[in-house]
Amino acid sequence: MLSAHPTPVAQIWCSFCAKPDTEIDMLVAGAGVQICNECVATAAAIMDTYRDRPHEVRLPMWESMDDQQMLSYIPRIAVVAGQVEADLRAWVAELRRRGVTWSRVGGALGVTRQSAWERFSVQR
Repeated sequence: MLSAHPTPVAQIWCSFCAKPDTEIDMLVAGAGVQICNECVATAAAIMDTYRDRPHEVRLPMWESMDDQQMLSYIPRIAVVAGQVEADLRAWVAELRRRGVTWSRVGGALGVTRQSAWERFSVQR
C-alpha cells in the first residue's frame, strides 16, 4: 500500500559540495539534485574563467587525491546518493498515487515492471 504523502527528507544536502542546508544560505532544487548558492557562484566563476578557452573534462577527480582524501569524501557521496534515492522514491510514489502502472514506471526507468515493483513498492 502506498502512502498518500511521501515522508519528506529531514535534511537536504547540496548535491555538489554535500553541505547540509543548515550550513548554507540557499538551495535550488532540480530533478533529484540540489545546488547551493556557494556552488552556483563557484560554477559561474569557473565558466567565466574558461568561457573563451578550449577545455577538457577532467574526470575522474580522484587522480589528484590521496587515499585519505578519497576516504573522507565518500561519506558525502553516500549522503547525496541517499538523497537522490529518496527523491526518486517520492517521484515513483506520486506516479503510483496518480494511478500510473508499474509497467510504465519500469519502462521509464529501463527496467521490467517486476523490477520496478520490487524496488519501489511499499510493503507493510
